[in-house]
Order: sequence, then C-alpha cells, then structure tokens
Amino acid sequence: MIKIWKYKEIGGSEIIASPKPIDSVRDAVAAILDRVKEEGDAALREYTLRFDGAEIKDLRVSEEEIEQAVKETDPTFLAILEQAAKNIREFHEHQRRQGFEMRRGEGVILGQKITPIEKVGLYVPGGTAAYPSTVLMDAIPAKIAGCGKVMMVTPPNREGKIPSVILAAAKVAGVDEIYKVGGAQAIGALAYGTETIPKADKIVGPGNAYVAEAKKQVFGKVSIDMIAGPSEILIVADGNNRADCIAADLLSQAEHDKNASAVLVTDSPRLATEVRDQIEVLLEGMARKEIARASVENNGKIILVKDLSEGIEVANEIAPEHLELAIDDPFTWLDKVKNAGSVFLGKNCPEAIGDYYAGMNHTLPTCGTARFSSPLSVDDFLKKTQYAYYSEEALEAVAAEVAFFANQEGLTGHAKSAVIRTEK
Repeated sequence: MIKIWKYKEIGGSEIIASPKPIDSVRDAVAAILDRVKEEGDAALREYTLRFDGAEIKDLRVSEEEIEQAVKETDPTFLAILEQAAKNIREFHEHQRRQGFEMRRGEGVILGQKITPIEKVGLYVPGGTAAYPSTVLMDAIPAKIAGCGKVMMVTPPNREGKIPSVILAAAKVAGVDEIYKVGGAQAIGALAYGTETIPKADKIVGPGNAYVAEAKKQVFGKVSIDMIAGPSEILIVADGNNRADCIAADLLSQAEHDKNASAVLVTDSPRLATEVRDQIEVLLEGMARKEIARASVENNGKIILVKDLSEGIEVANEIAPEHLELAIDDPFTWLDKVKNAGSVFLGKNCPEAIGDYYAGMNHTLPTCGTARFSSPLSVDDFLKKTQYAYYSEEALEAVAAEVAFFANQEGLTGHAKSAVIRTEK
C-alpha cells in the first residue's frame, strides 16, 4: 500500500527516485555497440535472434508490410491516430523557427540561418507493450522541421513482425524508413551505420536501461534528445477532488514500469487517505496490476503539505516529468511552476490526454532534468548556423580593436589575421 508522509519527513531527492547506474548494463552495452560497429548487419541479426527470438532476413520493413498493417488496424483506431496526428501537427507547427539577419552600420551583416538535421533515427520501444503514440510524438516534429530522412527502429516479435498499430502510426506520421531491430544494437546501427541502416545524425526516443545506456555511450558520435528515465507523475491537489480520479491518474504512470514514480502532494489529509484506499480498489481492475502495484509500493508516495504554495514548492524542487495541478483556478498557479516537463491544468485534464491526443509532446525530461531541459520539440531537429560579412571599410574600422583583444589572450596569429588585410 502507498505510504502517506508529511513533507518534512522526507527529503526532496527521495520523493522521486533516480535510477542508479548498473555496471553490468554499461559493460554489456559497450560490447554490443562494438560488435555492431565492426560487424554491421550480421551483429544485428544475431542480437535480434538472441534477445527477441526472431530470425530476420530483411531488416527493412517493406511497403507491402506497411500497407498490410494499415489494413489490419482497427478502422476506429486508425481514425483516432489520424486525429491525434492532426492535433500534434497543429501544436508543433507553432514551434517553427525563423532565421534572422541584422545590419550594424555600413558594410556589416550578421545573421543566423536555420537548417533541419538531415538524417534522424527514431527509437520506438517494444517488448511488454506497443507504443504507437511514441511514433507520432517523435516523427511529426521531425517532419515539420524538414528533416531529409526520418528512420525508425523498433524490435520485432518472435515471428519477425512489427505490431500493426506501430506500422500504421508510422504511415500516418510520414516515417520514411522502418527497420526491425531494437535494443542497444539498434542504437549502435543508427550511430555507426550498417550495410542496411544508414548512419543517423541524431537519435531520439525512449527505451529501457540498455537503450538509455547505449544513447549515452554514442553521444558525441551522434546527437541524442535526452536520457529518459522511468515515468513520473506528481499531482498537486486540493481537497476538492474526487479521490478515484486522483488515484487513477497516479496509476496511469505506475503501470508503465516497476521503477515508475507516482506522487500525490496535497494539503488535505482526508483526500490523502481516500486516494490511498482508492488506489487499492483500482489496482484490482488493471491489466498490468503487478507492475503498477510494485511501482506504487516501491516508489509511490502521498505527501501532506501545509498549503498549496508549499505544494508548488515541492513540485519545483522535484521537477517532475508530468505535473498535474488538480486545483481550483489552476491558471493563477501556472506562473509559479518553474520546473516541469508538461503541466496539466485543472481537475479534468488527466496526464493521459497529453500522452495521446492533446497535441503536446510526451517525450519529456525525467529524473529532475526538467530543471534545465525541455520536452521534445521541432527545435530538437534543427541546427542554427551563424554567419557574418564585413566589407573592406568595415574591417579596417575595427581591425585594431580585434587585434588588441587577441593579443590580450596571447593569440598573435588571431591578431595578425585581423590586421593583415589593412596593411598596405
């Protein structure tokens, strides 16, 4: 059963636990990456047989497989996918950036141009569940940014197939190429390239501990979005809430992973007790009951605070992935939120609506990294390049100052390059 604490009884760093690095994972991933780098497709096929139980001849998903998957997808769900994709596009279209150009006096032009990343790799998890929502969330911003090639990797089942809903989502989102490979080996393929899979310039998307470690190890060879930890939800709630609704929202994240964190912060002892009881009631009806129970018993918490202001302080201290403000007049509190991945306002906005439908991105910073990082967005698929132009007269006007600055740093070559054009 989830435990109720008073705020000062528990340290802020303990409210949402961060995963500890595991040496065995690090070493195993390093070995996998080395083999993929050296052996390419052969290593991918061997690891796919070993870890997924699938013997794969053609790593790339064919157009026929994609079209068949679309036919097999429930028409109602296909329509929902289309609407969700429309909502996601609408939200992310507002994130488009424009370059700029400025002139400083006569003969000086400065600017910044925006260029999409050419080749992007999307990792979509498999295993215990299929996540077509992740396909939409990762692919649509990349397509809006204008990336030249959007490639997706995802693990196959034992029959060597990708779930139909994943392929249907990829079709809806406009993914260019799909490959039947998962785990650390898929990250290696995108980082180094193989005979079949092109090398990516950036890799995005969540995964298990091996995928996260692989992204960490290849960072620098390619760009990555973030190192995703277990799912988190923190709900700040006043006493005027239905306990079953709050309990359901907590369990919506607990069912992801035994290491997920579900935390309620409230100034109402009555609500705290009722939510604790409702969690037990709702657990019994869940398909992933054992996972959710392990999550709430190991990492779940209900924390009593003196008032809502202190509740917001707790939220800012923790910087959760998902923050629900289940309080009256939530917009009056929004400006006080400094650290969170996504914020869900009011008592009728469960976190799940952001996972699937509203249009905001669900690839979010975890483990407190919302203090300094942001949700996945169109910006993640863009590069910014600066440029400058000086006329001969403009350079002559400032060359001495540039040289003086360079000489202060002992860089005489820099100084000479600034004044040599002015020497007659």
